[in-house]
Amino acid sequence: MPTDFSGTWDLETSDNFEEYLKALNIDFATRKIACALHQRKVFIQDGDTLTIKTLSTFRNYELTFTVGVEMDEHTKGLDNRVVKALAQWEGDRLVCTQTGEKANRGWKHWIDDNGKLVLELTCEDKVCIQVFKRGQ
Repeated sequence: MPTDFSGTWDLETSDNFEEYLKALNIDFATRKIACALHQRKVFIQDGDTLTIKTLSTFRNYELTFTVGVEMDEHTKGLDNRVVKALAQWEGDRLVCTQTGEKANRGWKHWIDDNGKLVLELTCEDKVCIQVFKRGQ
């Protein structure tokens, strides 16, 4: 049975986010704004079909996908690229690989031993770890 991420999650910590954004070639001003934002993630999960909403006062991003089915992901509002993305379960972790002009790009979500949602973002040799607490 896959992990159930359903619910609302509020950003607590973000480590190395600006370096990750630099690897994506995000401009200086946008990086500064992005690093200052309070993010909220909303997961809607129906078995292997998930919608992940990333919400902030500056920009929102929504992704709906089915685990195990490759898709074209349009990262509009993020780095404005089109990547081939494939999310798969690896044990209790939801792991997505994104193939496009940037190497080693993707993300992983899991719930740690403290009940926190962890998001690992990778691009090239940069890794960002964000931790979210369950929202109300």
